Amino acid sequence: MRFLRALPVPVAIAGMLVLAGLALGRIYHGPLLAQLVAGAAAGSVGLGVAARRLPGWLVAPLSVVALAGYTLWTLWLTAQRAELPGSLSEVASDALRNGIPRLLTALIPVEPQPDTVVVPVVATWLAGLAGTELAVRGGRVLLGYAPPTLLYAGALYVVGPNAPHAVWPTLAFAGLAAAGLAATTRSAVPPAGSVDRATRAVLRLRLGAGAAGALAVVVALAAAVGPAVAARVGATPVDPRKYVPPPQVDSLDENPLSRISGWALNPDQHLLDVSMKGATGPVRLRLAVLTDYDGVTWHVGATYRNAGRVLPPPAGVGIPSGAGGHSGVEVPQEITVADLTGRLLPAVATPREIDGVRVAYDQDSGTLIRPEGLTPGLRYTITSIVDKPDLEQLPTADVPSGPAVARVLALGEGIPPNLERLAEELSEDSGSPYDRALAIEKFISTHYRLVADAPSGHAYPNLDFFLFGPRNGGGQRGTSEQFAASFAVLGRMMGLPTRVVVGFQLRPGTAQVRGADALAWPEVLFTGVGWVPFDPLPRPNTQPRPVEEDFRPKPEESTPPPSEAPTPSLSPTASTSASGPPAAAPSGSDDLRPLLAGGAAAVLVVLIGGYASTVILLRRSQRRRRLNEGDPARRVAGAWLELTDALRLAGRPAQPHLDASEVATHAVAAARPRRAHRAGRPRLRSPVPALDQLTAAVNHTAFAPLLTDDVQARQATAQAAAYVAELRSRRPWWRRILWTLHPGPLRWHR
Repeated sequence: MRFLRALPVPVAIAGMLVLAGLALGRIYHGPLLAQLVAGAAAGSVGLGVAARRLPGWLVAPLSVVALAGYTLWTLWLTAQRAELPGSLSEVASDALRNGIPRLLTALIPVEPQPDTVVVPVVATWLAGLAGTELAVRGGRVLLGYAPPTLLYAGALYVVGPNAPHAVWPTLAFAGLAAAGLAATTRSAVPPAGSVDRATRAVLRLRLGAGAAGALAVVVALAAAVGPAVAARVGATPVDPRKYVPPPQVDSLDENPLSRISGWALNPDQHLLDVSMKGATGPVRLRLAVLTDYDGVTWHVGATYRNAGRVLPPPAGVGIPSGAGGHSGVEVPQEITVADLTGRLLPAVATPREIDGVRVAYDQDSGTLIRPEGLTPGLRYTITSIVDKPDLEQLPTADVPSGPAVARVLALGEGIPPNLERLAEELSEDSGSPYDRALAIEKFISTHYRLVADAPSGHAYPNLDFFLFGPRNGGGQRGTSEQFAASFAVLGRMMGLPTRVVVGFQLRPGTAQVRGADALAWPEVLFTGVGWVPFDPLPRPNTQPRPVEEDFRPKPEESTPPPSEAPTPSLSPTASTSASGPPAAAPSGSDDLRPLLAGGAAAVLVVLIGGYASTVILLRRSQRRRRLNEGDPARRVAGAWLELTDALRLAGRPAQPHLDASEVATHAVAAARPRRAHRAGRPRLRSPVPALDQLTAAVNHTAFAPLLTDDVQARQATAQAAAYVAELRSRRPWWRRILWTLHPGPLRWHR
């Protein structure tokens, strides 16, 4: 009977721990995580109840040994289900090292893998051990509820805004806690006959007064705190994932479009082996999707999250949920890496399941990376769903607009005038968005030659030369890099949301993918249809038409030639009359002219000197305030302003939609020379100063400004100062003078 009376409290604690697992399991794929947490709750609480007769110092070691065994079994089970390679010791070591960051960077729904379940399982076991010891052995039931409550709050925090409100689990959690407390209450009034009537009356009076006082305190707290709590019920919770940087790609994979020319020059390079079933017709492997263009470079711009075997469908920019018009064919593939390098993982679009390799996934584009990088002999299997857009909808389909697709409509500064004129002419006779896309595709495919030895480049000057350069001088010829980039840029100029995809064209009847199979192609986003690929490459065995036959670029402006006859002098002292002698100059004018000229020059020198001195002093004062004055968060913000101002002064401003890491990548690219130096005159450059500490400090300050310390501020300001100095030193001498005298930083951030 005593055992049964003591049972409600451990049952309540175990139930509260199970509810925490259910709350966390809402962002996991399948019920496995909730089942593992329930096992940890039952094991820790049951062991604590069974060992309540043992000395207290012995319970914790026994529970830790049991925890180690249960954790190893959990890791083995999840590794087997996920088909992860490696021994149990390797899997356990990796999971314990990377459990927290991978849990916070995993793609939702989270796949139950060793590194994503180890933290919830261990935390549940420790909470059960602590709660049972406090409530059962120590008799402090309310204090024993603290570990399960903290675990439940932590589960809700990790879930964040990625699941609906956990109303029923929370109510059940409170109900279990109340039931456990009710089962342990005892009457404060002695039974009849044990004390006299007067004593019982006093005890009842004290009990009533205490209850009334407690009720008053509860009502007062509800009145004071209730409105604030009610206001937070509908608020969006904070997502802890924004504080943990996801896996990143290196510079080689940030712009894989530039690798097309290298592969074209090595057509026999063995990159991959692909074994495929279920595909009908030509199939392409997709390596990367490039959405961001700044007039210089196309960037991937993806956010990769650690993923499991099951991948959610893409949810890219501008694609409404459940957009119709698609039917998919399941295509299994087995891919073996040969000489392909980097982190980008090729696959047929759109991957839905993957085995044999740990990946990170960008849900916007549906592309994959292997954070550890590709290695020769790496083998993995992928099951993809090949989408087939309904072509009958395209002639009448519209294209989305607004902030949701601003990223795939953005164009950098410095658009060549000839590109603008070409876009205007192509759009004149094209009504619907699909007609505009077809007009671009037809113009590019019929006027340009596809070659393998064209130089790489897709900045505005490169595209201008590709489209309008003379044929006998290397223009009007390029690789698929220039064809796809030209289509995408012209499309954006005509209001079409576009992107560039880099991948490989699979050849029928062969499993080997070579360098010659590398390909870039453009895609256009249509409302209700999705991303539709276009092919601007010339058709086989066709001769391109000269561009000048259908579009004549505007000639470059030149200075007019000098006139054959000299311009007559209009000097007052040399003017003559046809009927009389020269007119006499006013008396004293020759003496005043040098004086007036000298005075004007002196005034001009004073004005220029005053302006230059004022700007220099004000900018030095501004720089000192930004980098040396104020609290650490203010100095970090000042260092960031110094960096962005320097990019504007260099003519390479950062786009407003870029985050701190993307701005740092853009800054490194902006410091590199745009063209090589002449042969025989190499110029050695010091490396571009790193900006990692500045970027980390900016992100930390944005989310936790009160926690930014002085060390972070000093490191951030030092990196900003070093980068600005290096960027300025790489400008021509006359640009450095204008840099110093430019008043822009004094007014840009008012």
